[in-house]
Amino acid sequence: MKPLHLNTPLLAHRALSSALDKQVWLKMDNLQPSGSFKLRGIGLMCQRAAAQGAKHFVCPSGGNAGFAAAVAGVALGLQTTIVVPQTTPENVRSAISAIGATVIVEGTVWDDANQAALILCQQTGALYIPPFDHPDIWDGNASLIDEVAGQLDFDVVLCSVGGGGLMSGIVQGLQRNALAHIPVIAVETEGAASLHAAMLAKECVTLPAITSIANSLGSRRVAQKAFDLTREHDIRSVLVSDAQAVDACLQFADDMRALVEPACGATLAVAYQNLSELQAFKKPLLVICGGIGVDLVKLQAWKTQFNLA
Repeated sequence: MKPLHLNTPLLAHRALSSALDKQVWLKMDNLQPSGSFKLRGIGLMCQRAAAQGAKHFVCPSGGNAGFAAAVAGVALGLQTTIVVPQTTPENVRSAISAIGATVIVEGTVWDDANQAALILCQQTGALYIPPFDHPDIWDGNASLIDEVAGQLDFDVVLCSVGGGGLMSGIVQGLQRNALAHIPVIAVETEGAASLHAAMLAKECVTLPAITSIANSLGSRRVAQKAFDLTREHDIRSVLVSDAQAVDACLQFADDMRALVEPACGATLAVAYQNLSELQAFKKPLLVICGGIGVDLVKLQAWKTQFNLA
C-alpha cells in the first residue's frame, strides 16, 4: 500500500547551525500535499479504513486535520465530509471544498462540530476521523522518524504539541528504530499548553479555554496516549509566547523562504531564541510541522500585533 504522504526533505539550517554552534536539522513536513504533517497519520488511518470497507470519512476540524482528511478521502475516491465551526476562516473552508470534500459548518467551537460529526457517523459506512487521537494516526506519524533513522545522527527531536498526535508518533518512531534513548522537546505556546498542564497535574486535565493565537495547538485536553508517554520516555515540556512563535515564523520565512503557522513557529522559537532546554544538545532535529492557516497577510498582521521588528 503506497502511502499518501511524501518522504519530505531533510535540510540543514546552516545559519542557525552557525549561530548556535550546532548541527541544526529540519524535517520539512510543511511540504506535504496537505501542507502539514497531518497527512501521515490521517492518511494511513483512511487507507486502512478504506481497505476494510469504509465508504464515507467524517472529520471534525477547522484546520490541518480536516484538510488532511479531505486530501486523503479525495485521493482514495471516497465521500469525505469536514465539519467545521463558524470560527473557521472562509479561505480554509474554500480550500477544503476546492479539492472535492464537503464542508458543513456547525456551531461556534470545535466541540459543536465534533458532536455534529459523531451524529453523521451513525450512518452506515461512515467513519469518524479524529484530529489526533487514534493508534493508526500515531503509527502514520511515526513514519517521520522512519525516514530519518539511519541517515542522520541526531541527539534530540523538537516538535510542537497540540493534542499530542505528532509527539506520540515521534516517540513510537524512535522506539521502533532503536532510538528510544533520544529525548523529545515538546513545545507549546502559553495559552494552549494542555500537555504542560497535564505534566504538572500528573494527570490529563482540561484547559478552561485556549488563549493562544496558535489555534492549531488549541486542544483543551491532550490525548491520554501523549500524557502516558511522558512517563515512559524522556519528554521535556517547553513553553514559548505567541510573540516568540511569530518572530520565529518571520525569521524562518526569511531564512528558508517558507511560511509556517505559529503552531510550527513554537518549535522554531526554541532554536531561534536559543532557549536553555536546547543547550545540552549538539544535533537537534526540528520537525517543521507546517500548517495551512498562514499567509502573508496574517503573518504581517501578527508582526504588527506583537510589535516585531
